[in-house]
Amino acid sequence: MRRNPVRTELRIRRVPPNPTRRWLKYAANTITAANLSLGLLSVLLSSMHLFHWAAVALMVAVLFDRLDGSTARRLGIASDFGRELDSLSDLVSFGVAPALLVYTQVYMEHLPLVGGALSMVYVLCGALRLARYNVQRFSGGFLGVPITFAGGVLGLLSFVSRDVHLLGFAAAEILLSALMVSKIPIKKF
Repeated sequence: MRRNPVRTELRIRRVPPNPTRRWLKYAANTITAANLSLGLLSVLLSSMHLFHWAAVALMVAVLFDRLDGSTARRLGIASDFGRELDSLSDLVSFGVAPALLVYTQVYMEHLPLVGGALSMVYVLCGALRLARYNVQRFSGGFLGVPITFAGGVLGLLSFVSRDVHLLGFAAAEILLSALMVSKIPIKKF
């Protein structure tokens, strides 16, 4: 049998979806969820007065925060949902968690009202910084210190707290709060 050369049939072979590729789209959000979980763990550890472990959870959260965005960009799976989830996770992990850690470790016993006010201002400045970042797009950098950096510094100070005076914590919290809402341009690293 001869086929008609004018009439050819195209057979489209349906390729089954790659199950590995299907799950890759969740990789960055899973890393972000781990960041959030570590922030919540830090809150719980702070409330149990396990301050060094709470600080360690914050440091590991910094690593996960660094990985989630780069994973999304490398795999081409960045999304608006992922960006919003990352901001909410950052507010918990690097806003609420370090503020509660410093409050319970340093301020609660000696300066509960002043320390509470400083911690609230820190969290509010972190929220303002994240909100500004979400509505403005910057090329190659940030305006103000990222909340991840500020939370990491407070976590590190908490970890070495025997060497830091109460006024050192207060100064650090005030300075980091101001730097987060500042308009100082900072390059991404």
